[in-house]
Amino acid sequence: MFPVAQIARQFQGKSVNQRIFRAAAAVSAAAVLVKLVATFKEFVVAGVYGRSDAMDAFLAAALIPSLIVNLISESMNQALVPTLIRVREREGRERAQHLLSNAMLSMCLLLIAASVLLALAAHGIFPIIASHFPPAKLALSIHLFYALLPVVLITGIATNCTAVLNTFDRFALPALVPIVVPAAIMVCALLLAPRMGIWAMVAGYLAGALLQAVTLTVMMEVQGYRFRLWWHGMTESTREVAGQYGPVLLSAFVASGGLLVDQSMAAMLPAGSVSALAYANRFVSVVLTLSAGAVSTAVTPYFSRMIALGDWSGCRHSVRTWLGITAIVSTPVAAGLIAGAHILIRLTFQHGAFTPRDTAVVTPVLAMYALQIPFFVCSRVFYRFLLAMRRTDLILYCGILNLGLDVVLNLILMRWLGVAGIALATSLWTISTFFFLGYWTRRLMPKPPEAAA
Repeated sequence: MFPVAQIARQFQGKSVNQRIFRAAAAVSAAAVLVKLVATFKEFVVAGVYGRSDAMDAFLAAALIPSLIVNLISESMNQALVPTLIRVREREGRERAQHLLSNAMLSMCLLLIAASVLLALAAHGIFPIIASHFPPAKLALSIHLFYALLPVVLITGIATNCTAVLNTFDRFALPALVPIVVPAAIMVCALLLAPRMGIWAMVAGYLAGALLQAVTLTVMMEVQGYRFRLWWHGMTESTREVAGQYGPVLLSAFVASGGLLVDQSMAAMLPAGSVSALAYANRFVSVVLTLSAGAVSTAVTPYFSRMIALGDWSGCRHSVRTWLGITAIVSTPVAAGLIAGAHILIRLTFQHGAFTPRDTAVVTPVLAMYALQIPFFVCSRVFYRFLLAMRRTDLILYCGILNLGLDVVLNLILMRWLGVAGIALATSLWTISTFFFLGYWTRRLMPKPPEAAA
């Protein structure tokens, strides 16, 4: 057993917020390095394959596996981590090991089942997502997709190990390990493309994913958790994770549905509207990944630990502190993107077939998208607190509300602003998310003793 006093002593010396800051900075720095290598990989791949049919087929084949990993594996991690920390600190590491083995086995079975279903449905799915591919190109996409399906299971295991390592305050190396995937793709493309063609990309992807999973598994074993796919029975903690997993997974599906809604409604507008959304969102998505992603990764283990210890004053202080930090950092970034949208689009995209007229269309879309940045980043603090509180039902309700708002706001705003109205609708429902999650965070946070008195 792990007594509360012993665990509390682990927090002495450096404050929780200092630890969170160090974790967020480490994750951000690692993410920047991974992005840089991934960008360099794009240059190498472009030099080897160009804008070929084979490259189009590979990109289409790689789209679904990454989506499945994000839905199934990331949702499992969000449901697992708060309960895993609570069990480890209240019931001991052996019980936590049993919970981890149960959760990892369940996740692997789900990933395998999803892979089998996708393999069986591939001939029906790909004519939809690659409707303009000629028959030979479509057939190549399906064959590449079959070869890439093992990535689903391998990457799912890697993300699960990363989440477990984060519970031990290990952030920098787990966030840096994914760099091996673009590195392996680059090496294989340069060395094997003359003999293997586009299949060199598949070999690199598989090799990089496997190396990533093995490295993270070894790191997890060093921390004392064993990689064991073994069922230890339906324990109370396993039932709790299962109960949390359903709403998180459904909310992830709802969020994906929002993206599909935006693209489908943009397709109702003049030609090029879908591309305008994609071009503008690239800038915003990078900001959100580096800021909101880092903060979300860093705060989750600490919120979970403080809640397990009943340290509500620490929770209140951390929520207030990180709301302030994220607002101070993200608001100027959003203002800069809004003010410099035209210059940024012109400098980065305006060449070749991308004309000044295209810049004029994409600029307001970027400005409307950028409005969401401070609200989205700040709402991640509330989101992770509610996850740590195991109130995933509220997250699901919020996702359903947002999907409805997205449809209604799109219909209204696209009439007035065109494709920029769809981007503004996204920012508006992000603002509603901020207030919804913030309201429930305040409701669920126990009041200080003096306030209760």
